[in-house]
Amino acid sequence: MDMPEDVVTVDVNVAKDLLASGSRYLDVRTAEEYNNGHVDNAVSVPYMFMTQQGRVKNPDFLPQVSLVCKREERLVVGCNIGGRAMKACVDLLNDGYQQVTRMGGGYTAWAESRQETNK
Repeated sequence: MDMPEDVVTVDVNVAKDLLASGSRYLDVRTAEEYNNGHVDNAVSVPYMFMTQQGRVKNPDFLPQVSLVCKREERLVVGCNIGGRAMKACVDLLNDGYQQVTRMGGGYTAWAESRQETNK
């Protein structure tokens, strides 16, 4: 089983370069967070849902990702600040995705760095 230390983390500037060279951005925040603003051309698959009991893991996360992303694709994974993206990357690596990179700082860092966003 892969551990978090196996996850490659890059900053926003490196992530932007990866996206410019053909990687896809996988946004693992909730639909509400995504709808409030997201990285251009991002694919949205929530890793967790907000419920009355708090956040719960999306039981269909991997099947939903497999519908929109191929295992051989290069993916940049981001959430709001980085925690969910780390867990999502570990799950993706364990499921056979080989080129998974976590964007450190998440969407918060992306927006603060004045990168292009979709609102």
